[in-house]
Amino acid sequence: MSKRSEALADRLEQAAAALADFAAALTEDEWKTRTPKDGRKVGVIVNHVATVYPLEIELAQTVARGETVTGVTAEVINKMNADHATANDGVSKEQTLELLRQNSAAAAAAIRALSDEELDQAVPVSLYSDATVTCQFVLEDHAVRHSSHHLARLKSALQSIALAA
Repeated sequence: MSKRSEALADRLEQAAAALADFAAALTEDEWKTRTPKDGRKVGVIVNHVATVYPLEIELAQTVARGETVTGVTAEVINKMNADHATANDGVSKEQTLELLRQNSAAAAAAIRALSDEELDQAVPVSLYSDATVTCQFVLEDHAVRHSSHHLARLKSALQSIALAA
């Protein structure tokens, strides 16, 4: 295991734990609150983060193998997220927290298995308009930051709602 892959995995675990702690403390009403602009429920967004870890890791592993990524676009991801929201509108907190625990642990283990050479592998990725990016960039832009990104947005959304009430 490289120091870099260990550091990336540690950051993912810390962010996932922070999101889990936040979600565990939510009331049932907060869990079901629809977020401004986005419209998804708070709990659905937490479930989204837990659900997509395997896809984010698969994307990074594709880059690590030196394979060009095609067919992954913002439009495809937006549709996937919308479909997820519809299918998981009533998802439970308990189910989501368990999925978050399992999938973040699996993601961290997969990251720890990457060598420095794999982290440095760079290929064109359709999500970035076919720009050549590294596996480490893909990890940092997706799996590693995903929990932190949504945690900040969820906290802000709930604060805005509370202030407006």
